[in-house]
Amino acid sequence: MAYRKLGRNSGHRGAMLRNIVTSLLRHERIETTEARAKELSSIAEKMITLGKQGDLAARRLTMSYLMDEDVVKKLFDTIAPKYADRQGGYTRIMKLGMRRGDAATMVIVELV
Repeated sequence: MAYRKLGRNSGHRGAMLRNIVTSLLRHERIETTEARAKELSSIAEKMITLGKQGDLAARRLTMSYLMDEDVVKKLFDTIAPKYADRQGGYTRIMKLGMRRGDAATMVIVELV
Protein backbone atom coordinates (compact mmCIF):
# COMPACT_ATOMS: atom_id res chain seq x y z
CA MET A 1 0.00 0.00 0.00
CA ALA A 2 2.87 2.37 0.77
CA TYR A 3 5.12 3.89 -1.88
CA ARG A 4 7.77 5.17 0.54
CA LYS A 5 9.94 2.63 2.33
CA LEU A 6 10.37 4.84 5.43
CA GLY A 7 13.51 2.93 6.43
CA ARG A 8 11.62 -0.21 7.46
CA ASN A 9 10.87 -3.64 6.04
CA SER A 10 7.39 -4.24 4.67
CA GLY A 11 5.90 -5.88 7.77
CA HIS A 12 7.12 -3.18 10.14
CA ARG A 13 6.09 -0.42 7.73
CA GLY A 14 2.58 -1.83 7.35
CA ALA A 15 2.11 -2.18 11.10
CA MET A 16 3.44 1.34 11.70
CA LEU A 17 1.05 2.83 9.16
CA ARG A 18 -1.91 0.94 10.64
CA ASN A 19 -0.98 2.23 14.11
CA ILE A 20 -0.51 5.82 12.97
CA VAL A 21 -3.82 5.89 11.03
CA THR A 22 -5.60 4.47 14.08
CA SER A 23 -4.00 7.17 16.25
CA LEU A 24 -5.01 9.94 13.84
CA LEU A 25 -8.64 8.80 13.79
CA ARG A 26 -8.66 8.42 17.60
CA HIS A 27 -7.09 11.81 18.45
CA GLU A 28 -7.99 13.70 15.22
CA ARG A 29 -4.58 15.42 15.34
CA ILE A 30 -1.07 13.96 15.61
CA GLU A 31 2.53 15.09 15.21
CA THR A 32 4.85 13.04 12.98
CA THR A 33 7.50 13.36 10.27
CA GLU A 34 6.64 14.70 6.83
CA ALA A 35 7.30 11.45 4.94
CA ARG A 36 5.09 9.44 7.30
CA ALA A 37 2.40 12.12 7.13
CA LYS A 38 2.19 11.96 3.34
CA GLU A 39 1.68 8.19 3.42
CA LEU A 40 -0.72 8.44 6.36
CA SER A 41 -2.84 11.07 4.64
CA SER A 42 -3.78 8.93 1.65
CA ILE A 43 -4.65 5.92 3.82
CA ALA A 44 -6.72 8.01 6.24
CA GLU A 45 -8.67 9.51 3.32
CA LYS A 46 -9.52 6.00 2.11
CA MET A 47 -10.70 5.00 5.59
CA ILE A 48 -12.97 8.06 5.84
CA THR A 49 -14.38 7.31 2.38
CA LEU A 50 -15.21 3.79 3.56
CA GLY A 51 -16.82 5.33 6.64
CA LYS A 52 -19.00 7.50 4.41
CA GLN A 53 -20.29 4.40 2.59
CA GLY A 54 -21.53 3.13 5.92
CA ASP A 55 -22.50 -0.42 4.89
CA LEU A 56 -21.42 -3.66 6.51
CA ALA A 57 -18.80 -4.48 3.88
CA ALA A 58 -17.13 -1.10 4.36
CA ARG A 59 -17.20 -1.56 8.15
CA ARG A 60 -15.52 -4.97 7.83
CA LEU A 61 -12.84 -3.62 5.48
CA THR A 62 -12.13 -0.79 7.90
CA MET A 63 -12.05 -3.17 10.86
CA SER A 64 -9.51 -5.36 9.05
CA TYR A 65 -7.13 -2.40 8.73
CA LEU A 66 -7.57 -0.35 11.91
CA MET A 67 -6.29 -1.63 15.25
CA ASP A 68 -9.16 -0.67 17.54
CA GLU A 69 -12.86 -1.44 17.37
CA ASP A 70 -13.74 1.76 19.24
CA VAL A 71 -11.96 3.83 16.58
CA VAL A 72 -13.98 2.09 13.84
CA LYS A 73 -17.18 2.93 15.73
CA LYS A 74 -16.05 6.55 16.09
CA LEU A 75 -15.18 6.70 12.39
CA PHE A 76 -18.59 5.46 11.25
CA ASP A 77 -20.69 7.29 13.88
CA THR A 78 -18.88 10.61 14.34
CA ILE A 79 -16.16 11.36 11.80
CA ALA A 80 -17.68 10.19 8.50
CA PRO A 81 -21.02 12.04 8.88
CA LYS A 82 -19.10 15.33 9.26
CA TYR A 83 -17.71 14.85 5.74
CA ALA A 84 -20.92 13.68 4.06
CA ASP A 85 -21.00 16.62 1.63
CA ARG A 86 -17.22 16.87 1.12
CA GLN A 87 -15.51 15.27 -1.89
CA GLY A 88 -12.15 14.33 -0.39
CA GLY A 89 -9.46 16.43 1.26
CA TYR A 90 -10.23 15.30 4.80
CA THR A 91 -6.72 15.78 6.20
CA ARG A 92 -4.42 18.79 6.56
CA ILE A 93 -0.63 18.74 6.90
CA MET A 94 1.01 21.75 8.59
CA LYS A 95 4.80 22.01 8.85
CA LEU A 96 6.31 22.65 12.29
CA GLY A 97 10.05 22.78 11.62
CA MET A 98 13.00 20.49 12.13
CA ARG A 99 13.36 17.84 14.83
CA ARG A 100 16.31 18.55 17.10
CA GLY A 101 17.91 15.09 17.04
CA ASP A 102 18.13 14.31 13.33
CA ALA A 103 16.73 17.42 11.58
CA ALA A 104 13.74 15.54 10.18
CA THR A 105 10.90 17.82 9.07
CA MET A 106 8.09 17.56 11.61
CA VAL A 107 4.44 18.20 10.76
CA ILE A 108 1.02 18.16 12.36
CA VAL A 109 -1.59 16.03 10.60
CA GLU A 110 -5.19 16.82 11.50
CA LEU A 111 -8.67 16.15 10.24
CA VAL A 112 -10.14 19.24 8.55
